[in-house]
Amino acid sequence: MQIAGMNAIVTGGAGGIGQALAKALLARGAKGVLITDRPGPALDAAALATGCPAFACDVAKEAEVKAMIAHAQSLLGPIDLMCSNAGVLDVDAEPNNAASAANEAWERSWAVNVMAHVYAARALIPGMQARGRGTFLHTVSAAGLLSQIGSGPYATSKHAAIGFAEHLAITHRDDGIRVSMLCPQAVDTAMIRVRGEEADHPARADGVLSPDEVARIALDGIEEERFLILPHPKVADYMANKARDYARWVGGMAKMRRSY
Repeated sequence: MQIAGMNAIVTGGAGGIGQALAKALLARGAKGVLITDRPGPALDAAALATGCPAFACDVAKEAEVKAMIAHAQSLLGPIDLMCSNAGVLDVDAEPNNAASAANEAWERSWAVNVMAHVYAARALIPGMQARGRGTFLHTVSAAGLLSQIGSGPYATSKHAAIGFAEHLAITHRDDGIRVSMLCPQAVDTAMIRVRGEEADHPARADGVLSPDEVARIALDGIEEERFLILPHPKVADYMANKARDYARWVGGMAKMRRSY
């Protein structure tokens, strides 16, 4: 599969991985790219920086996602690639209580980290089925494959996002629709700074990648039609360890938690 000639949408496009994806898509010859994020100066600045049209959208609301996709189609034509990249991270209110995050944090995490993917797919699948092609890139996280120390809402919603990506890929493979999951560890974005990860935080153990590096790896994965894209290759080893001895893996994660 080639990026060249594609029309794409990138959510969470006001910065970080989203903005880097938009730039990388254009560099690889994408025909048109629309970026979307919550309204504000960051989205306006990203539109100027990337040269992409922008559309303000709260991806937690299905009506806004539908309106955004309709706008993108009217502007660009049929959408070939949907990059559902927006995400939120809410930490546990009490580090020693796994259920301490407020209901609002759980609801926000579910809406943005899971349902936004569902809303986009719901709007785009019929057209992709009719054309016999289309691609979804879901930015998830290594936390969805492993876990996230200190954030029940993030770890849980990212696991659910992987479940939906699997279901999407299985159900629509014979329609010519492809799905890729992008699951990095630490990336140098606002999210990693907001959650206060110190230099010795476990999430940084395998290095902090730049958004541009992650975008390049993501597009390589799309062109190779890989379902699982791991910017940090070591995650594959952690997944194997988890599958090999689940109880031992849980014990290792608990030990890691005690280290910070």
